[in-house]
Amino acid sequence: MQNLNPSNPISPADQPFPEFACACADRVNRKLARFLPAETSLPRRLHEAMRYATFNGGKRVRPLLVYAAGIAAGGALEAMDRAACAVELIHSYSLVHDDLPAMDDDDLRRGKPTCHRAYDEATAILVGDALQSMAFELLCEGDGTDLERRLAMVRILARASGSRGMAGGQALDIDAVGRSMTLPELENMHIHKTGALIRASIQLGALSAGAGEELLRPLDRYAKAVGLAFQVQDDILDVVADTHTLGKTRGKDEAANKPTYTSLLGLEGAREKAAELLDEALEALSGFGPEAGHLRELARYVVERSH
Repeated sequence: MQNLNPSNPISPADQPFPEFACACADRVNRKLARFLPAETSLPRRLHEAMRYATFNGGKRVRPLLVYAAGIAAGGALEAMDRAACAVELIHSYSLVHDDLPAMDDDDLRRGKPTCHRAYDEATAILVGDALQSMAFELLCEGDGTDLERRLAMVRILARASGSRGMAGGQALDIDAVGRSMTLPELENMHIHKTGALIRASIQLGALSAGAGEELLRPLDRYAKAVGLAFQVQDDILDVVADTHTLGKTRGKDEAANKPTYTSLLGLEGAREKAAELLDEALEALSGFGPEAGHLRELARYVVERSH
């Protein structure tokens, strides 16, 4: 297995999780900086805004999932770089569009002005379009992955991003404003809105490592549980954390009269739900050994994070 940091003799699977997470974030940031068009290239304003939207303090959880899943499947890090960058570009595009006045109408993202506030609304729309297109361009270009597997990865990311995934979840979210939802309806919405891209991150990481069905099935069960847990914790933080800690406007969903896990289950019920999902994620990895250690720590991080 390749070393995440050549100056560190410890293999990625054996690194302490905090060190591994930081190294992964640094790695994907360096790759993104190389893949994204330079700010000085035309059209300059668009390329500058693309970098602004991508390098704005994100935790890089989805690339981290790609790398951790690939390591669990025994892969080399270099084979996962394009997938890690692709999912982060899709995520960055989705945040730019989610923040627009026609969607969530937010002024802050990770403590900084949202893209349409820092630039303008038209530029923000184009930024999202360009980042989404670039994600698929990266997956299509050669990196040693065979053509059939590369095509499968494009299909997975496309489905996770579209009407049967993230975009569909956002549509359900918009439709839910001002009306009550059952718990199954809320879970279905977030399986698409948040969970689809998290699930795709795991699948892309495993496929980059050459994983077969025997590994993909339990990893997918893990991804489904983690994807929901991520949203449950988001809803909890929207209640208990302040705007400065969150890096975005606190209580936005409540103010917009959107259904959340905390509104349906109460704060303690939502915390119990997050704990149940954590147990499900860890159980899905029961057939793996130490190579899945980072995935286990990631699941714990998702339900214990403070922002």
